[in-house]
Amino acid sequence: MAGNTFGKAFCVTTWGESHGPALGAVIDGCPPRLRLDEALIQKALDKRRPGKGGPVETARKEPDRVEILSGTFEGLTTGTPISLLIWNKDARSKSYDHLREVFRPGHGDYTYLKRYGIRDHRGGGRSSGRETAARVAAGAVAQLVLDLLEIKVTAYTVSLAGVDAKKRDMAEIERNRLFCPDAAACQKMEEAALNARKRGDSVGGIVEVQAFNVPAGLGEPVFDKMDAEVAKAFMSVGAVKAVEIGSGIRAAYMTGSQNNDPIGPEGFLSNNAGGILAGITNGEPIVARAAVKPIPSISMEQDTIDVKGHPRKLKVGGRHDASAIPRIVPVLKAMMQLVLADHLLRRFQIEITGHSTIIRDRTNGRLI
Repeated sequence: MAGNTFGKAFCVTTWGESHGPALGAVIDGCPPRLRLDEALIQKALDKRRPGKGGPVETARKEPDRVEILSGTFEGLTTGTPISLLIWNKDARSKSYDHLREVFRPGHGDYTYLKRYGIRDHRGGGRSSGRETAARVAAGAVAQLVLDLLEIKVTAYTVSLAGVDAKKRDMAEIERNRLFCPDAAACQKMEEAALNARKRGDSVGGIVEVQAFNVPAGLGEPVFDKMDAEVAKAFMSVGAVKAVEIGSGIRAAYMTGSQNNDPIGPEGFLSNNAGGILAGITNGEPIVARAAVKPIPSISMEQDTIDVKGHPRKLKVGGRHDASAIPRIVPVLKAMMQLVLADHLLRRFQIEITGHSTIIRDRTNGRLI
């Protein structure tokens, strides 16, 4: 396999490039008779789309209007592959002509050429963050599966440009452009990002994702542990360089008595495990964090080489984000949705007939 497909029971293949005519996703394994229309997917895409304004976002304006080409009939999924299409409307490929023979530091230009012997210099082609629009669209479909068990996924910014969110006001997430749960910190984050942009630089940050009401018992040993699946899903997003589950790196500085989660009759008394033990969900909220690197396209002068190995100086410039945050927040939410939908369908058989939904445990045949 070429690495463009994610999942085993709920399978998503994304396709398309940043400056191609379109991009999209094909979803195979979605149960039939789930209510799906373009407006539902569009709601998720609107949170990710470029050109909404703000100090950290690109000037590229893409409507990201999604079209459902297959897999539905009269507003319901049919159980057959769902094909989603998103047209590229505001690509300006000529702006990248000066990069045809030059490698951009921090991008995949050099490695793609080494891997394939050919590369698309127009915004990075397949390695561009533009590809993630298809993931967000697929994540919206995956949420339909999660809704059957009332699972909710929330993603938000907890750090940007060295400014950390001190509060966790979940209602605040939808009130600001950075999806930050701390209004005061959000203002400081925007100021720091704007200052970096004025210098011709970019900034990184941290996104936290939580999944609530996840049933215990999801995940498969040994190589498909739930935390391994979440880590792979997050790390498959180009700008992510590290992933933490639960206490994460802090666990290395704790004792066993500090890091273990005591268990009482009412359940777990803490959640350092981040909702996952031995690779299997324990019924507590899944908590994961992704460290996001600064956008490599900056207008400061950098050292590089051309395709012949000659040294060059380069200022990338152009219409680029000052940070992958906030647009990466809906992407990481989508990746959690895809992981959970995939493992739910591995564990449970779902049948929807008329107004009734039957969910049967594949392990023991019991109804839930």
